[in-house]
Amino acid sequence: MTTKKSFLKQFWQEKKMVGAMSPSSKFLAHKMLKNIDFKKAKLIVELGPGNGVFTKKILEKLNPDAKLIVFELNDDFYNLLKNEINDQRMILIHDSAEKIAEFVKKEGFLFADYVVSSLPLANFPKKLQETILKESYDILKNHGKYVQFQYSLLSKKNLEAQFNTIHVSFTPLNFPPAFVYTCLKEK
Repeated sequence: MTTKKSFLKQFWQEKKMVGAMSPSSKFLAHKMLKNIDFKKAKLIVELGPGNGVFTKKILEKLNPDAKLIVFELNDDFYNLLKNEINDQRMILIHDSAEKIAEFVKKEGFLFADYVVSSLPLANFPKKLQETILKESYDILKNHGKYVQFQYSLLSKKNLEAQFNTIHVSFTPLNFPPAFVYTCLKEK
């Protein structure tokens, strides 16, 4: 089955977990990753990678001694990533993004430099959104960044409740077009 067909199938079966009918475009990937300083990053956490469009781009740029912890709860996407990506820097977790802190510490880190999220926050119950955003904020180092894309501005208030500094950009060259939030942790 092609990636696009698989993605569409997962969208219809798992609407609460899969927020898109097709994989993210290279334009969205560029915008999501453009504010990451890969030369200095020691740990990046990715939430909800789907078929790994951002994962592969991150690994292309990631330093040899850095790590990427990837959280994928969907069985099909998890198995796809497990079978397609063989990189010692990637730690693939088949669990909920609510457990970020637990797994970051389990892997021997105190903080992450960046959290990159493709989770469909607007589809989640408010409590789950808040928990994931708080956990993400807590595991970021000071001046670390949380980067999130969404297809609407519905999650903006929840992001503003957690982060003081938020920059929003728009990517029309994606299906559907997407907003990219780059949030800075400042203490």
